[in-house]
Formats: sequence, structure tokens, C-alpha cells
Amino acid sequence: MKPVTVFSPAKINLFLAITGQRADGYHDLVSVAAPLEFGDQLIAEAKGEGRKAKDQFSLECDDPEVPRDETNLVAKAARRFCEATGWKAAVAFRLTKRIPLGAGLGGGSSNAAAALLALNQLSGAGLSRDRLMALAAQVGSDCPLFLPGGPVLMRGRGEQVESLPAAAAGRLRGRRVLLFKPNFSIRTAWAYERMAACTGASAAATARADKSAPGAARAPAGYLSAAEAERRLAAWIAGKAGAEELLFNNLEPVVFRKFIALPALLERLQTRFGLAPRMSGSGSACFVLLPDDAPVEEIIGSVREAWGPLCFVHPTVIA
Repeated sequence: MKPVTVFSPAKINLFLAITGQRADGYHDLVSVAAPLEFGDQLIAEAKGEGRKAKDQFSLECDDPEVPRDETNLVAKAARRFCEATGWKAAVAFRLTKRIPLGAGLGGGSSNAAAALLALNQLSGAGLSRDRLMALAAQVGSDCPLFLPGGPVLMRGRGEQVESLPAAAAGRLRGRRVLLFKPNFSIRTAWAYERMAACTGASAAATARADKSAPGAARAPAGYLSAAEAERRLAAWIAGKAGAEELLFNNLEPVVFRKFIALPALLERLQTRFGLAPRMSGSGSACFVLLPDDAPVEEIIGSVREAWGPLCFVHPTVIA
């Protein structure tokens, strides 16, 4: 069988509303995420049968920081696929890594989705998109968003995914984007833990201060209610406003309290160029939608001036 090559795109969260913490420890969210024309490349090649289960998959990567063992989401996705289909062929994966790690750009999740697509083609299993998305949800919360293609709506912990309505998606597709990431990463788990801790502390302080209604129900500061998130999203989808009017991320205040290099640069870009830069996901990568007449080289220069010459900067387009 010939090797299968799959493009593994990065994503940005144009709208990200964390609405509360669940009993299982995860957080519920409402989000609009969009894949980009920038990403990694995954090659999968069948190597015959007969290997022990623990040696069924191998992974090579040009980035030495990427784990190559069972902790990698490519291996986890491959394991789920073979358990679901009974396929027993040994598979060698080769990953060309361009998406920076710990960036909030969905690199690992995208790689897992790419592995599912590659194995579905390589094995001839012919699993439906819905079945692949169910498998992807078992691997990680962000994995299913990469399977429909194009901008999507995400709910639940991220596993409930549907394509954005065509007219709304058309206001996003083709928009130029500048990605930029400082020379440090942020763990997604840390960001969500801090949101839970900060909102809990804020709610406790509010309850202590509010003596007039001690039993009143209050939404913790930091979270956005699901009803309000859905209202904002529905209004944007039904209207004709551009992508800039959609931008929102309530993880930003939590992350910005510690990583002050992020808000410092975003404020500079807003003041100097009139742009609306945002953080993607839990960071540390940020992005800005570029107008047609944007002075891209000047903007890139401003980013490198603030974060140093080794920071990641890359222009791309919403797919």
C-alpha cells in the first residue's frame, strides 16, 4: 500500500466563551474555531502485520520536543482507530512539525485528527465522518473540530462540533491572519485551572460583600453564561458583521495576569495600527485579522521588537 499524506492545519479560536466548570473537571464552552492554511504534514505508511500491539505504531518527527511514545495524540488516535476497526497492520508515521507547541493553535489535536483520516484511507475501513468524529472526541476535546473542514461551532467540552452556517463561514474564509507566539508556551490545563480558581475566589469575595442577598445565585466573574454566549453568537451569525465583530476570548484576563508580555504587545498593535489582536485558545499564540491594506512588514517588525527575533511569526489565511 502506498503511503498516505494528510495536511494537519492549525486553528484559531475567533470566539471562545468558557461558560463554567463541569462535575467531571472539564469546562463547558461555546466557540467558533477556524482551520488555517498553515499547519503540519503527517505521512502514514503500512508496514505489514504481525507486530505486538505495543509496537504496532512508530512515529518520527523533525521536532525533537515532540514526544514519540504513546503520550503523543497521533499514537492515541491510531490506537482508538484500530480498536474500533480491528485493523492490525503496523503503521509508521512521519510528522513534519510547523505548528509551535503549547500555542493554543491545536497542533497536537490536529495531528490526531490527521492520523484518523490517514488510517481510514490506508485501511480502507471507510468510516463515516460522524464515526471518525466520535473517535476523535475520545482522544481529545479539540480533535473533532478538524474533521468537518472549514469554520465550526464547538460546544460541550469541545467535542460537540458542527459546521458554521455557510453565509457566516463565508465571512471568515479567505481572511488574512498573522500568527505570532512568544518564546514560551502555556499549558492548557493550567489556564483552565486558573480560571476555575480565580472565578471561585471572585465569587466568594462577592458573596461575602453582598450581605443583602446571601442566597442569591451569581455567575462567577470570568465565566460567561451559556445563554449570553449563545445570544452573542446567534446575533453575529444572523447579521452581516465582519469577523472582527465576532472576536472574544474570556480566557485572556486569566492568562494575561501572569503573562504580561501578551497584553502589552496586543495593546501596542491596537494603538499603533488600529488592529484587534486576540489570543487563540489558552495561548500563548496570538493572532490578528489583517485588513487588505495592512502594513504587514511593519506589524511583524513591531512583534519582533517586543518579543525578540526568535519569536514565531507567520502570515496565513483562514481555510
